[in-house]
Amino acid sequence: MSDLGDGCESGGVTGAGQDSEADGEPPQPTAAAGGEEGAPPSPKRPRRSEEEEDQDGQEKPPPSEHGTVTLGLDFTHDPQMLTGSWTEFSKFTENYLKGCKWAPDGSCVLTNSADNVLRLYNLPPEVYSYSWGALSEMSPVLRMAEGDTVYDYCWYPNMNSVEPDTCFLASSSRDNPVHVWDAFYGDVRATFRPYNHLDELTAAHSLCFCPDGTRLYCGFEKTVRVFHTERPGRDCEERPTMVKRRGQNGIISCFAFSPCQSVYACGSYSRCAGLYSCQDGALLALLPTLHHGGITHLLFSPDGNYLYTGGRKDPEILCWDLREPGKVVFSLKRNVTTNQRIYFDLDPSGKYLLSGDTEGGVSVWDTQTAPPDGEEGLLQPQLRFQAHWDCTNGISLHPFMPLLVTSSGQRQFPWPDDSDSASDTEVEAAAAAPQQEARQDNALTLWWAGPLAAPAEESREEPAQTD
Repeated sequence: MSDLGDGCESGGVTGAGQDSEADGEPPQPTAAAGGEEGAPPSPKRPRRSEEEEDQDGQEKPPPSEHGTVTLGLDFTHDPQMLTGSWTEFSKFTENYLKGCKWAPDGSCVLTNSADNVLRLYNLPPEVYSYSWGALSEMSPVLRMAEGDTVYDYCWYPNMNSVEPDTCFLASSSRDNPVHVWDAFYGDVRATFRPYNHLDELTAAHSLCFCPDGTRLYCGFEKTVRVFHTERPGRDCEERPTMVKRRGQNGIISCFAFSPCQSVYACGSYSRCAGLYSCQDGALLALLPTLHHGGITHLLFSPDGNYLYTGGRKDPEILCWDLREPGKVVFSLKRNVTTNQRIYFDLDPSGKYLLSGDTEGGVSVWDTQTAPPDGEEGLLQPQLRFQAHWDCTNGISLHPFMPLLVTSSGQRQFPWPDDSDSASDTEVEAAAAAPQQEARQDNALTLWWAGPLAAPAEESREEPAQTD
């Protein structure tokens, strides 16, 4: 990706608002991309070096025919908690998280939180060697500060930490352009600046790169703007979702791309989802409005035949059969009682779907046990475990290892204080307040979701040896 001098108008890290060459810092390590000098020895590297991996002596599983490896997920038992990050989000009150996303190469995790800071966490090296007893609390290696509330963020799909040029991500925040962040240094590489019909800068409510990474799709009210990844700036293609009062209404809140066809899906806060052509943005199908709240997340199945949609203040995730647009195959019950975006995720095979809920639980459904064709019904979860004491808003499966990350937290509203109330009421309110504070759980947690045979025995033996 080209490094232009557009810079960041506001909200970036120190020096991000200037030209990279003027700063004297290399926000885009192009010299390391050729492999002659290697990657810079920066503590902010999103992945361990090849020398460190060789020292561990731990070989990765061989890739499959499609370039991925088998996860080896095992949901016959509750996942085992390995480590996490808690202290980082306790520096001020109500710094709750707003989701977590694995990097496409599985080397690190990206989080968003209420302090408008994107944090990057490396996968601990002990995980590769199953040295779980030596795991300590995770600390971020990068912090990328936005100027206002972060609306959405996404990884570049071809990200590979061996190739520094591909290590970047995009984020959108209120009253700011779309920022492209360098995942090695935390600097702003470039900006995409969308303008409305009054030539005023407007913020994108949702972001998503197309599968090959050549275009960045941004969601607005009744409009999708498409930027070319290699051409930052204000030039873009506008694709209205509402033409002559027909089409998809509302703010485009989320995107998903079909893995098999040149089709993408848009969810909106008007409680409906639409299917569009990648070539020209033509509306192919508009799904019925069956959700109770605005759609906040959607995913395609790996075969491209099904689309999963979930909304805010909506107790269901719906599975749509795209071979018969408008047909709901089954629904998945989850507890979502707030307007917060609650993510869900599919494993690469499409067998397991995982989602958090407002009560802090995580449910696992086996989508292959769906009701027979023609019988729309409720699919019961195969497993449910308590991941956090507060809302589990983010969940993400590792691309090729049986690992799971979850994020938690939500805005807490204080109990009403009535000075004219009776003394017994004041006592009850005082007793309830500490209980509410105790339920605050703003954390990022790493889980092992594979078999507990050999690794579990090793982790139990190590503490005994140290004693």
